[in-house]
Formats: sequence, structure tokens, C-alpha cells
Amino acid sequence: MFVNLGMSHTDGQTLQANMLPGQLLARGVARHLSSYGFVSVEELVPTRGLRVDVMALGPKGEIWVVECKSSRADFTSDSKWQGYLEWADRFFWAVDESFPTDMLPEETGLIIGDAYGAEIIRMGPETKLAPARRKVMVQKFAFHAARRLHLLRDPGVLPDCG
Repeated sequence: MFVNLGMSHTDGQTLQANMLPGQLLARGVARHLSSYGFVSVEELVPTRGLRVDVMALGPKGEIWVVECKSSRADFTSDSKWQGYLEWADRFFWAVDESFPTDMLPEETGLIIGDAYGAEIIRMGPETKLAPARRKVMVQKFAFHAARRLHLLRDPGVLPDCG
């Protein structure tokens, strides 16, 4: 079901113009993952000190983390990515077609995309979350998604808790 949140086509263009390259890439990744039945949220905090670019929840409860990198410098400055592995069933890098993909660890997933879509090039290995951790992550996902929707529909009412 489509929920109209009061944004016109022009508002959407303005929003896109104000988005950073990583945010545009995250949008394309989310669009692609939806074709697999996944729903996504951006900038979710699984634990103190970590913030994933995209967390996707699949139709069977699987959890994927996608880190979006817009440049070589963006990738080389990311020293926390291995900490994300314990919070997902699969981990992926998402980059645009000009990114030097040979820099990315081969034991991780790879998505090539842009603001409008993406394609999974290499599936990340599956490492199933423990049931207790999965429950915590699904609850965080749901809370984060509901808070984002509430803030979008009624800005300024809730304090932003991340």
C-alpha cells in the first residue's frame, strides 16, 4: 500500500538535491532490495558506537547490513566495518560503478548501484544470527522504522533518539 506523506514530485526533487552521494546510493540499494521482498531503514544503530548505512529485513526474517561507500577515501577511513558483521546474517558493500571494487574484501557481499537502483554482484556469505540477537535486531528495526515514519508525518513531536 502506498502511503502519501504529503510530498509532491517537486518536493522529492528538492529532497534528492539535498542528499549526499552515500544517501543516494542507499536509496538505490533499498529500491533493489525491495525487489527481493526486503524492507530497509537507513542509519540504524545496532549498538553504541556503530551506525549501519542500510539495514534490510527480509521476508523470512533475515537481516542484511549494507555499507555504502562513495569513494576510495570513504572506504579507507572506515575502521569499524568488521564490527557490523555480528549484527547481520549477511554483509554487503554498496558502491557505484566507478568505485575500484578490487579494494573491497572478497569475503563480503558486493552491490553496484546508483540513486535509482542497484544489482547484487556478489552475495555475502551467510552467518546466521543467534535467535536472541535476531529478536533484538528486529525490535530495533521496527522501533527505528516507526519512529522515522512518525517524525516524517509529525516533525518535532518526538525527540530524535537515533
